[in-house]
Amino acid sequence: MSAERAEPGREAAPIDVVLCWHMPQPQYFEHGEGQYALPWTYLHALKDYSDMAAHLEAVPDARAVINFAPILLEQIADYARHVSAHLEHGRPIPDPTLSLLTAKTVPRDAEARAEIIRVCLRAHEPRMIEPFPLFRSLAAIARQAQENPALLRHLAPSFFLDLATCYHLAWLGATVRRDNPEVQRWLAEENGYDAGTRRQLLELIGYVLSDIIPRYRQLAESGRVELSFTPYAHPIMPLLLDVESAREAMPEVLLPEHTAYPDGEARVRWHIERGLEVFEQHFNFRPQGCWPSEGAVSTATLQLLDEYGIRWAASGQTVLANSLAAALDAEAVPDEEQAPRDGWLHQPYRLTGTRLLAFFRDDGLSDAIGFRYADWHARDAVGDFVHHLENIVDAPPPGGVVSVILDGENAWEYYPENGFHFLHELYGRLAGHPRIRLRTFADVCARSTGEVAELPGLVAGSWVYGTFSTWIGDPDKNSGWDRLIEAKQAVDIALQQHPELDREAVIEQLATCEGSDWCWWFGGYNPAGSVSDFETLYRRHLAVLYQRAGLPVPESLSLVLSTGGGEQAAGGTMRRGQAHS
Repeated sequence: MSAERAEPGREAAPIDVVLCWHMPQPQYFEHGEGQYALPWTYLHALKDYSDMAAHLEAVPDARAVINFAPILLEQIADYARHVSAHLEHGRPIPDPTLSLLTAKTVPRDAEARAEIIRVCLRAHEPRMIEPFPLFRSLAAIARQAQENPALLRHLAPSFFLDLATCYHLAWLGATVRRDNPEVQRWLAEENGYDAGTRRQLLELIGYVLSDIIPRYRQLAESGRVELSFTPYAHPIMPLLLDVESAREAMPEVLLPEHTAYPDGEARVRWHIERGLEVFEQHFNFRPQGCWPSEGAVSTATLQLLDEYGIRWAASGQTVLANSLAAALDAEAVPDEEQAPRDGWLHQPYRLTGTRLLAFFRDDGLSDAIGFRYADWHARDAVGDFVHHLENIVDAPPPGGVVSVILDGENAWEYYPENGFHFLHELYGRLAGHPRIRLRTFADVCARSTGEVAELPGLVAGSWVYGTFSTWIGDPDKNSGWDRLIEAKQAVDIALQQHPELDREAVIEQLATCEGSDWCWWFGGYNPAGSVSDFETLYRRHLAVLYQRAGLPVPESLSLVLSTGGGEQAAGGTMRRGQAHS
């Protein structure tokens, strides 16, 4: 297909650009242990959620969509309560990493000390360790101690407390550091920290955590951001509805032993309804839009969201390409390389029989932010991004909407100063561009009153490669599904036979186990350490599910499901939209 430029002397119509940042985290709280197993919720809140809010506050004409998983909102609020309770009443903080800031001493046990080091080195070294003198020096000693048990035993307790302090300082957002002279002084420190400094740092952490949700609520109320939601615990809805839907984009896929999820539609409805309820509790209004977990959609999924009055949903570029290919004859199959020039990608669609509008991610632009621009000068990176948008403006059809959708938290640690310069330049350039209009998906829906292109159906898939291969089909991933389905079958029987059980507690624990993050990590291509963390937590969540249902924990949950061993880009926390990118 060829594309024509706008006629000479005639200005092309401006194009709408939607920046959609998705903030996802699974449930890290272990009810069996009474504490958070991993610290990623509060760390990303300190660094990424706070920074994104600050960038949007700083550019009045900027607009963006911020999507929160409701189970993440609950954890942010829970952390804020626990930090406050510690500061006011001395109550322990149920997170081993955060509570290092409250420790009076350090165990002499070598295993406990090694774990502190392991935890406090989980940061991107070039951007989060090397820039800070004391952290850089302590990290070098820590690595030596990992190789030398004698050194590990003889290090002073202050070494570990200083290492933990440096770690938390490095995880503060760039805007938090820039706005706080005291933090800048701490970061320049070369001699260590006392208990008073650690308490001051914890007070700052508590303030940032408690302010996250109110800041975004205020941004939404002022019309500067649209807040959208993901169903409660981030489940892959099409697979809960129909495990066999994986075959639509992967006809030869090897599915789990159990090929049907019991009462899948009821579970999807539960996640949607609970997600809406939790969102409203925190933001005081009902969201108009939904980023389905991992952009995972199917015809049945969008029909359900439409039934709940959701005005828009979004998915990946290849899902649209596959769906158009299925709807059109082979000669008209869209060329994904031609997407910017042919216009098929840069418009909303309506699934036949629904009112909901579907938007589809521009993989090239989205992945450029996620993977290409981190090492560029911010001005050059944004210039390249804007240049691509200007090419889209110049190509027919006139107008249109470009959907840039990506993880809003994991890319920035690979950028200088947590992406500060890039995001500042990005919002400023786009907000002031005469031919580009920053919009939200709700804005576009409000103006899409005329004809909208229709899709007779969707080929089920996600934003990753247009398939569900990140969550199912690999032997390790299939084992994860089999353990979940077996647990669901057992729990259903227990709830029927024992009405005295705390049904709500059982169902909430089941929801945690249905989250997408667990199987994301399974498989040999992810880093072994991360796979172990998530795989172990998944089995523990399943064990608690059996226990809450009054059932013995099956022997199968003592067997490791996946060990990993690869080194994915961005540590496995992100994927590209297309396999060949």
